[in-house]
Amino acid sequence: MIMRPGVRKFVRTAHIIFTVGWLGAVAGFLVLAIAGLTSQDTQMVRSVYPAMELIARFVIVPLSFAPLLLTGPLLSLGTPWGLFRHYWIIVKLVITVLSIIVMQLHMQPISHLAHVAANGTLSGADYSLQIQMVVASGAALLALLAATGLSVYKPRGMTLYGWRKQYEEHTASPDVDAAV
Repeated sequence: MIMRPGVRKFVRTAHIIFTVGWLGAVAGFLVLAIAGLTSQDTQMVRSVYPAMELIARFVIVPLSFAPLLLTGPLLSLGTPWGLFRHYWIIVKLVITVLSIIVMQLHMQPISHLAHVAANGTLSGADYSLQIQMVVASGAALLALLAATGLSVYKPRGMTLYGWRKQYEEHTASPDVDAAV
């Protein structure tokens, strides 16, 4: 099922908006995580972690699920690229799924840091969580940049399924297509 050009452009635009928004939100999250880890200003540290929780919960989470569950599959299935025909699409899917899983695992530590920072009880015991936020958001940013690079460069390499589908499409006789 190939989408009409107008629909395909609309879905591609939505996909780009969601993924660029996700990338930007993660970059902002990283900046706040670094500020929370390195700042000597108590007021800044107390405000950074609740802001990180808001960004994670209301921006990063929704923007991460939209490309995975909505626009990504629509683009893959509605264009000649296909969902499992090319390795770059599978790698991008794995990067996205792993990024979402890791993000979900970090939601509890983010909430903990936001709670203790808002109460003014951030202590040395929370230092490892602060470092974890910097490392995890830095890794997430690199993963999203890699996925973006895959989308732009589309490295060659077709899966066995892709080769089989391509062969079937090229060998299908016009009579069989007309009868179906």
